[in-house]
Amino acid sequence: MIQALPGAEPFPEALALRLADAVRAKGSGYAPRTHHLDGSGRPLFTNRLILERSPYLLQHAHNPVSWRPWGEEAFAEARRTGRPVFLSVGYSTCHWCHVMEGESFEDEEIARVLNERYVPIKVDREERPDVDGLYMTAVQLLTGGGGWPMSVWLTPEKEPFFGGTYFPARDGDRGAPRGFLSILRELADLYARDAGRVQAATSSLVGAVRAALAPRGEPAASVPGADVLEAAFRGFRDAFDAAHGGLRGAPKFPSSLPVRFLLRYHRRAREAEALRMATVTLERMAAGGLHDQIGGGFHRYSTDATWLVPHFEKMLYDNALLAVAYAEAWQVTGRRELARVVRQTLDYLGREMTSPEGGLYSATDADSEGEEGRFFVWDAAELRQRLGADAERFMRFHGATDAGNFEGRNVLHVPRPDEDEWEALAPQRALLYAAREERPRPLRDEKILAGWNGLAISALAFGGRVLGEERYVKAAASAAEFVLGRMIVDGRLRRAWLDGAAGVPGFLDDHAFVAQGLLDLYEATFDARWLEAAVELSERLEVLFGDPRGGAWFGTAADHERLLAREKPTHDGAEPSGASVALVNALRLSAFTTDDRWRVRAEGALRHYGRALAEHPSAFTEMLLAVDFATDVAREVVLVWPEEGPSPEPFLAVLRRSFLPNRALAGAAEGAAIERLGRVALVAAEKVALGGRVTAYVCERGQCSLPAIAPEKLASQIRPVRPYR
Repeated sequence: MIQALPGAEPFPEALALRLADAVRAKGSGYAPRTHHLDGSGRPLFTNRLILERSPYLLQHAHNPVSWRPWGEEAFAEARRTGRPVFLSVGYSTCHWCHVMEGESFEDEEIARVLNERYVPIKVDREERPDVDGLYMTAVQLLTGGGGWPMSVWLTPEKEPFFGGTYFPARDGDRGAPRGFLSILRELADLYARDAGRVQAATSSLVGAVRAALAPRGEPAASVPGADVLEAAFRGFRDAFDAAHGGLRGAPKFPSSLPVRFLLRYHRRAREAEALRMATVTLERMAAGGLHDQIGGGFHRYSTDATWLVPHFEKMLYDNALLAVAYAEAWQVTGRRELARVVRQTLDYLGREMTSPEGGLYSATDADSEGEEGRFFVWDAAELRQRLGADAERFMRFHGATDAGNFEGRNVLHVPRPDEDEWEALAPQRALLYAAREERPRPLRDEKILAGWNGLAISALAFGGRVLGEERYVKAAASAAEFVLGRMIVDGRLRRAWLDGAAGVPGFLDDHAFVAQGLLDLYEATFDARWLEAAVELSERLEVLFGDPRGGAWFGTAADHERLLAREKPTHDGAEPSGASVALVNALRLSAFTTDDRWRVRAEGALRHYGRALAEHPSAFTEMLLAVDFATDVAREVVLVWPEEGPSPEPFLAVLRRSFLPNRALAGAAEGAAIERLGRVALVAAEKVALGGRVTAYVCERGQCSLPAIAPEKLASQIRPVRPYR
């Protein structure tokens, strides 16, 4: 039977039975994540989170804290009891979330205070980015910073009055003057005895949050132009770390320097420094410990300025975004090591992050065997034992020493890159990969998020197209089929899928990222169903999230749960904002369809963000791609070939090699296929294969050059670049 939690009322009988049934349903091999176990290894405590599907919430299901999931039931309990809410937000692969759990949420004394004096709520930020974003704004306003775990104190009306991130458990722990236990007691006392002071703090903070999330001023009179891009480049150039790439300082995140913007700026401004900044950054990241030298893929960020020691969790979105950046850089430079990194990253996604159904999992943890990074690091003795006579050569190339570079062990990296040597040592890396597979693996969060899968579809489709690797394109198609087939319920895209069930309705970024993935998949396959699905999903996005009066898009749908504010994205972060991606999608759809509504929507959004872009261009790293697109004239390339005739492969090879970021690529065989395509992509309507030969049409705003029946002619027609000025 489920026992009462410390300081909490006993569970109602019906609920206690449900909790007990949920524990039994886990089976005999279930290993509860808690140190509160009886002599048989069964958990002493179980709370309401055992009924949830989120891997993060389930991690906390056996804390002695009486956690509740976010929902009206929890806030009704706060109103009934007159208690404040303690809101804890994190995610399953977050190292410091695990630390705070072990220090505080597993502590019975702290649990008693939480259960007696608060209504504790747990939120998975990856499932509820709206809740996370709103209260992160409050924490940032209060403290000047943010991060996870996020800790926020709320009234029963969901209004914040205090917040922070990680708190050590007790006074003096980790050098903190006040620990979590003391803060809990003091704030509960304050809430009970001085409601006026709490209300004043709440009113002030809520007002500041609403002001921070409100649109700033009137839309700009015109669409942002080259001056925004030039100012952004100057800012990144001035902060660039010439020795190590990225921006100066630490920690270093892959997204902090927008490589894809720099590649575009180089293309149109003929700015050699922009290309150097991009390639140096990509080189150093790939050579550092940030890049998993054995298994492929990238860790979340580097703790130092040299990309050497990472924070070891791996996120699906990071790897998807980096694969696209490396693929574009390969198009620009032709350097084989960049193509190799694309393949390694996409192979990692296919091998370790893809579900049997085709969708891609969210993340893997930094920790295993109770240590951060243990799965990924090596001591010199094991390298020598595993590699034998090849060990010294391998250790020289990968920077491994007896002393190590991380707590006595080695994060493998490449101090002096040499692609020939990299290839020569491939057998040794394969041996180590097999050896590493014998170790206990970090936890993998197996929920499937629509938005992150959209980014992965883009990476697999674009990477497969430019490298001519059909296996990646097929993986992108499988993921797209999963999202469209299992994550759309009652006509509505859902945010998350796990264990056969879809979760809450999707957000702006889910719709925008999936639509982008479908556009990239269409360009990789020329299968019209993907373009049709992209148009349909983008139309749905406009209905759910569009702001016809103010321009741009809200992050949540009009019928979504009402929070303190309905936010429009205010910046691009480690993930691009849904607004930035929706903007590029609208520009691409304008080129594909020639439907002027898409251009009008894009220009309205650009004007909405115009003042913010002018004042803080570096805050909108992904939106800079939209500005580059909008100040260019998109190339509309249509390939048509006979139903029974030569393959368009030589023309596709030209497009693979060409860095053509502002584009719409379409193609079909004559007959039913081109007719179907022409109904959705009017740029392709009535195009024919001249003389029974593959024919390419290169157009701008629907006006086409002379048809090209030779690949060399296609190359010459798409080669010219329109400068910014």
